[in-house]
Amino acid sequence: MKPSTLNHKPDRSERLVQYCKRFSNVRLMVVGDVMLDHYIWGGVERISPEAPVPVVAVSNESIHLGGAANVAHNVVSLGGKVDLCGVIGRDDFGGRILRELKRLKIGTEGLLVDPDRPTTKKTRVIAHNQQVVRFDREQRQAVSEKIRRSLLEFIGRRIRRVDGLVVSDYSKGVITGELMKDLIGLAHHHDVPILVDPKVRHISFYKGVQVITPNTAEAFGAAGLENRSEDDLMRAGQMLLEQLGCRAVLITRGEQGMSLFESNGKTTQIPTVAREVYDVTGAGDTVIATLALGLCAGAAIQDAALLANYAAGIVVGIVGTATVHQAQLTRALRGRISL
Repeated sequence: MKPSTLNHKPDRSERLVQYCKRFSNVRLMVVGDVMLDHYIWGGVERISPEAPVPVVAVSNESIHLGGAANVAHNVVSLGGKVDLCGVIGRDDFGGRILRELKRLKIGTEGLLVDPDRPTTKKTRVIAHNQQVVRFDREQRQAVSEKIRRSLLEFIGRRIRRVDGLVVSDYSKGVITGELMKDLIGLAHHHDVPILVDPKVRHISFYKGVQVITPNTAEAFGAAGLENRSEDDLMRAGQMLLEQLGCRAVLITRGEQGMSLFESNGKTTQIPTVAREVYDVTGAGDTVIATLALGLCAGAAIQDAALLANYAAGIVVGIVGTATVHQAQLTRALRGRISL
C-alpha cells in the first residue's frame, strides 16, 4: 500500500485540542531506566596548549530528569498523572531525582534504591549551542533478581489503576527479557495498552506490545537493514510490525517528521512541524509520553501521532533536555506559536 501524507488541516485542530484537555483524566505508568541529565554550559575562545582540544569557559550548569524520569516529567507537564518505576542508587544524584519527582507530584513508590549501583548520570558539555563532549556515570548490567521481582510486584499491584503502560528502555539494566515477558503478560491480562521506546539490542523483548517508537537508526538496526533509502525505511517499518505483532510502529525521523506503520497495512508520513531543530535530546521521551496520553485519551493512532509530532516540534527547538506543557501544545495546535 502506497504511503499517504498526513498534514494538519484546520478542522482537525480543535479535535486534537479536545484530546489534550482529556489528558488530565489519564494515568500512566512509566517503567524503565531512570537517569539524571547534567549540562555544563559555556563558550570556547581558544584551544588548549596541552592538547588539541577546545577550552570551555563554563558560565553555568543545569540538571534535569532524564530517561524514564523525563518521560514521566513530560506526562505531568502535559497534564496527565503518572507513576514511575525504576532504579536509582543510594547517592546524592538519586536523592536529587527523588526530590524533584516528589516536587512534580510524580508517583515514586515504584522507584527502588539499589545500593550496589550508581544513579545513572549523563554529563554534556555545551558550547555555543553545540555539544562538545559527553561522559556517562553508570552501570549497565541487569538489575538483580530481587530488584526485578520488587518492580514486578509493584506493577502488579498498581496496573489496575492505570490507563497505559510505557516502557522507556535506555539499556541501563532495568528492562530485561524476563521483565518484559511479565509486563506484557500483565498488560494483556488487564487490557492495558503497552508502548515501548525501544533499544535495538532488546528488540526481541517487545513481541506483543501495542506500539513501539524507534528513531530511524533504531528502526534500521532492529530490522537488520544496512541501506538507508526511503524504500528501506518502508521495509523496516513493515518488518518490525510483522516481527513484533504490534498494532503500530511510529518511526521518528528528526527533520523528516515521522512515519506511521499500522497493522491494517496503512502507512502514513507525518511531516515535521519544527522550523528549527537545535537538539533532539529527550525528543523520544516527549514523543512516547504524548502518544500514550493521546491514545489513552481516546485518540485514534493517527491523531495521537500528530499530537506527538507537534510536541516533538516544540522540544527539538530547545537545547538540552526539555518538556512540553499542555498550554504550549494547545497553542501550537491552534497555530498561535511558531515552532
